[in-house]
Amino acid sequence: MPISVAKRAVLSTATAALLLTAGCSDDGGKAAAPETGGPSGLDGLAAQKLDWSPCRPPSAAEGGGPVPSPLPGGAPWECAFMTAPLDYAKPDGETVDLALIRAGARDRSRRIGSLLFNFGGPGASGVNGLPGFAEKFETLRSRYDLVSFDPRGVGRSAPVECATDRELDAYYALDFMPDDAAEERALSEAQKKYADGCERDSGKRLPHLGTENAARDMDLMRRVLGDDKLHYFGISYGTELGGVYAHLFPSHVGRAVFDAVVDPGAGVEAGALGQAKGFQLALDNFAKDCVARGDECTLPGSSVAEIEKFVTDLLASLDKKPIEGIGDRKLTQSQATNGIAQALYSKEFWPYLEQGLDEADGGNGALLLALSDSMNGRDQNGVYSNIQSANTAINCVDYKERYTLGQARERLPKFRAVSPVFGDFMGWALSSCSSWPVPGSWDHPDVSATGSAPILVIGNTGDPATPYEGARAMVDALGKGVGVELTYRGEGHGAYNSGNPCVKGATDAYLLDGKVPRSGTVCG
Repeated sequence: MPISVAKRAVLSTATAALLLTAGCSDDGGKAAAPETGGPSGLDGLAAQKLDWSPCRPPSAAEGGGPVPSPLPGGAPWECAFMTAPLDYAKPDGETVDLALIRAGARDRSRRIGSLLFNFGGPGASGVNGLPGFAEKFETLRSRYDLVSFDPRGVGRSAPVECATDRELDAYYALDFMPDDAAEERALSEAQKKYADGCERDSGKRLPHLGTENAARDMDLMRRVLGDDKLHYFGISYGTELGGVYAHLFPSHVGRAVFDAVVDPGAGVEAGALGQAKGFQLALDNFAKDCVARGDECTLPGSSVAEIEKFVTDLLASLDKKPIEGIGDRKLTQSQATNGIAQALYSKEFWPYLEQGLDEADGGNGALLLALSDSMNGRDQNGVYSNIQSANTAINCVDYKERYTLGQARERLPKFRAVSPVFGDFMGWALSSCSSWPVPGSWDHPDVSATGSAPILVIGNTGDPATPYEGARAMVDALGKGVGVELTYRGEGHGAYNSGNPCVKGATDAYLLDGKVPRSGTVCG
């Protein structure tokens, strides 16, 4: 199932796969453990001193790659580990080490504090993601230390691992949209094996990987970093995490921005339906653009309906017979659907989608498979990050619903009604937690935050992964006087990094100068 992550973090991986550039995947060592000392429990952990040192190459679980390049002016990236309780009900008990990264504020005399980022997923590595975004956030570094982290279960923070790279290749090649009892049985057995692998690797940690614990980690982070308030920039799933933080710690919220907003009132089924509808809208917009370009578009069809029929026919043919992909791996129907969704995260990737569909129609599935690999966290050397393992683990410990394949099948008609292309894909994905060994926590998160400082909530009308309606739902759920709504009329996942000067100006003015924009402002 496509996951909601900030678009650049996803697409930079896709670009590497598409261009087949050389990559490196160094697990690296950990920094020295922080010194705690002093009082016991949470107060003792809050007094720890972090050992900031030059960053090492991202680990395989974080996505691999080189050491992050210095910032403009040569400012270095620094990395450290923070110790947190595995179980916040037992602050003197077992602990977990969380990986952090930071870049210091340029103007130390006017420094506001730390600005903590979460780029989504759940499952995305902030340690690997923040350097990729750094250029977009350079204005904010004028007065903030830019800080991000790998949430528990992600990247270097006690990562969840559910299968070997070879096993994951086989898993993602499965038919995730079964047509008969035999295919349903194969999918059910594969999901059980995957869940068993997660439990075998990370059993005692699984109950403690949810969003609520990640929010508590952020408040401990705030204290360890020396900030009275948490200044925060959450993107995609990061908005849900930020909302839960605001609910738990409303008086600790400083200046906060939620961009590409998750609907906090949607459970598993409503959330999946919303994503199916969102990706269908993005595909519609892609097809409209293709029609408007006439003969410049390589896809067959002179209307949106004809282009989308071409897509559905292509996917149906792949269900019957996969085509050549990359090396000895073929492009299947599920992987093609996943690759199409990946390319819809950004309008910048529409040309790759057009090229990939055209080539697949001619029997070459390499480009769509590369896009699917990007979504799944696979590099060109066949090494997977743990983004999808962590995504499953966090979602399954958060949400109570456990849909069987039979229950998912029953819901397919309403998924197909909102999306002929993505309906089956999203509908069958309801079953992804069916064999999970740990119970879930909630039907949906509580983000009510009475007493919080204003939170800027940015919705994008063309967002495929977190549909626009989620922004209004978040504003309403945060409570009167907390959520400040800003609309961006554009395409892609997220608004701040779109390049729109209205969105950037309003966001920067709030974060840097405390100027709260008028709720209901429209940009684009």
